[in-house]
Amino acid sequence: MKTLTISLSDNLFDLLNEKSEIHSISANKLINNALSVYLEQLDKTEYVESYKRAAKDSNTLQVAEEGLNDLNALDY
Repeated sequence: MKTLTISLSDNLFDLLNEKSEIHSISANKLINNALSVYLEQLDKTEYVESYKRAAKDSNTLQVAEEGLNDLNALDY
């Protein structure tokens, strides 16, 4: 495990301590959990943005259409 030193605003520090006490969880654990959720959300956002970019790319659309045509041509 690595150690990271950060600075927090007084307000954020107070909120962290308050929530930590309310939920009986260490501030370290709360920060780890919150950061994990936040980073996962960033990944999802990047994933969505990549699809939005692909939707505007004519080459990507052409490949997708050709793939759909090939799929439709299969006899099940």
